[in-house]
Amino acid sequence: MIIKVLMENSARSETLGSEHGLSLYIEALGHKILFDTGASPLFIENARKMKVDLSEVEFVVISHGHYDHGGGLDAFFELNDKAEVFIHPQAFGDYYARRQGDKLQFIGIDKKLKENRQVVFTTDRFTIARGIRVFSNVEPLESLPSSNRDLLKKEGGELTDDDFVHEQNLVIEQDDKTVLFTGCAHMGIMNIVRHFHSIKGRYPHVVIGGFHLAKSDQDRESDGEIDRIAAFLASTGAKYYTCHCTGRVPYQRLKEKMGGRIDYLAAGDMIEI
Repeated sequence: MIIKVLMENSARSETLGSEHGLSLYIEALGHKILFDTGASPLFIENARKMKVDLSEVEFVVISHGHYDHGGGLDAFFELNDKAEVFIHPQAFGDYYARRQGDKLQFIGIDKKLKENRQVVFTTDRFTIARGIRVFSNVEPLESLPSSNRDLLKKEGGELTDDDFVHEQNLVIEQDDKTVLFTGCAHMGIMNIVRHFHSIKGRYPHVVIGGFHLAKSDQDRESDGEIDRIAAFLASTGAKYYTCHCTGRVPYQRLKEKMGGRIDYLAAGDMIEI
């Protein structure tokens, strides 16, 4: 299995673009898969520079209904009219972020894309192909990330806290390895990994994605909470690759506690599993 990071908040090379967003290109089980499309068409430029032909992608998985994961979807449709795009039915909802001064900013995905013929709506446990599945409906046994605050949804004209029912996670099983992909882990990385265990009766071998532990270097989970998360993640025996919304300061603390069990991914990186 090959994973290439097409978009992340940072880049390994000055020749690649970066933005607040995530996009991963995956080759596994004879398929070419795209996990998220970043916030803009910039991931397409990076793909070209990384020798990735997005016109050959067969499956696209959108992790949840926020612009930084589905903002490049319209541009993807312009260069690929064959790939199936797997997305949660609630991902085209009205999602907002409360910004400074209580200003609301729409952070959802362009609603007109909902009618595209390539879109396939998923369920809480959905099989894309042999060994490739998504799951949602994660049970929040642990508290959700504090950085979820100020993330809202509008239903029936009323604004409420986002419950992230639109978030789904990708699982790929190839040979003797199982890889779990998360977009932002708004439902909590511990909850997601535990939910995987409740389905499979074991933990994944590798977990890749954002953990949503910070809004900024100052506005983040407490050291105690990060230590608690690190202890759990290390106990699973999995290898973790994180990025995007985890935050650099939380990542450094996770790294101090987990050592070689965790590494950071940036645009331009490639890993082979």
